[in-house]
Amino acid sequence: MDTVKFRLNDARLAPRRTKLEIPGWAGNREPRSDGSREQVWHCVPFSEGAQYGIELFYPYDFELHVTTKDGRLQLDADWGEPPDSGVQWPPFRNFGDAFYTYQILLDLKVEKGMAIRTEPHPRFYTDRSDTVPIAVPALVRNWWPMMFFTVFKAPAEGRTHIFRPNEPFAQIIVIPEEANFQLEQMGEEEAAERELQARRIYNNRPKLAAGTEWTSSSDTVFDGTYRHLHRAAKEKARND
Repeated sequence: MDTVKFRLNDARLAPRRTKLEIPGWAGNREPRSDGSREQVWHCVPFSEGAQYGIELFYPYDFELHVTTKDGRLQLDADWGEPPDSGVQWPPFRNFGDAFYTYQILLDLKVEKGMAIRTEPHPRFYTDRSDTVPIAVPALVRNWWPMMFFTVFKAPAEGRTHIFRPNEPFAQIIVIPEEANFQLEQMGEEEAAERELQARRIYNNRPKLAAGTEWTSSSDTVFDGTYRHLHRAAKEKARND
């Protein structure tokens, strides 16, 4: 198991492995059964993707409202007196009206050959209020000793992004430092093998989905085919 070490300027920044909040941003605790509303955690690929990284929490006791009005960015919060630590205050600043920055002062040390990548917190994709901050993707290599600031996309005209105490505002994932891959079209034999695999899944779907099919409140039919294959693949990987 790889280790990610961290060093904080503010203990309340609190990095941790990203967790699904149910009930919360990941939806309600509704069963996979007829008449239920679809929830994002019903989808295994989304749930795995959402929990793949490290989530960061807004460390202040007051809310920050970020608004774009007449093309100009506004940062509204009761900042109070600057702390004795001498950090930049306020820690959030306008960055050309199209973006804004947060002086995060966070050090995440990853293994050699790895890097960290910032991205929006997964709750951004489930939010219906359009108020979740949008962290801009950035790759920080392991030789860089600290993230000095994080960049966010400014809200659209008339919209407001809100940072609330102890609420996650960004996610970090750990990835290989270099993207050492190339794109190559499959050969006929490999493509045929993948097509056969797809057809086998399709033809066996009634058997794979047995006992798990349900229809949501929006008349969308779901089943557990992916979940069953996912469990089988993980079990095979453990035994190999």
